[in-house]
Amino acid sequence: MVRQLHIRKVPRRVALALAVTLALLVPATAQAECLSQREARQAVEAGEARPLGSVAGSAGGEIVRAELCRQGGQLVYVLSVLLADQRVQERVIDARSGQVLR
Repeated sequence: MVRQLHIRKVPRRVALALAVTLALLVPATAQAECLSQREARQAVEAGEARPLGSVAGSAGGEIVRAELCRQGGQLVYVLSVLLADQRVQERVIDARSGQVLR
C-alpha cells in the first residue's frame, strides 16, 4: 500500500513540474512573431500597418529598437524606448491605429 502511494505521488510531482514549466513558456510563445524587414515593408505598403514614423510620437521617448510583429491576430510595433530618465522601456503600439497597448 505504501508503495502504491509513493508511485502516485511521483507522477503528480512530474505533472506539477510540467504544468509550471508550460505556464512559464506560454507567455513567451504567445508574445509576438516578428516580421522580416521585407514583410514589414510589404505590410506598410499594403496598408496593414502605419509607417513607423507615424506612430513614433506615441512611444514617449527615443526609439532605440523597433520591430513589426503579429501578436494576438493583429500587427503591433514592439519598441524599445529610451526615456528621459535614461531607462529603456518596452512599448507595444497597435500598428493600424497607433494606440499604445502596453
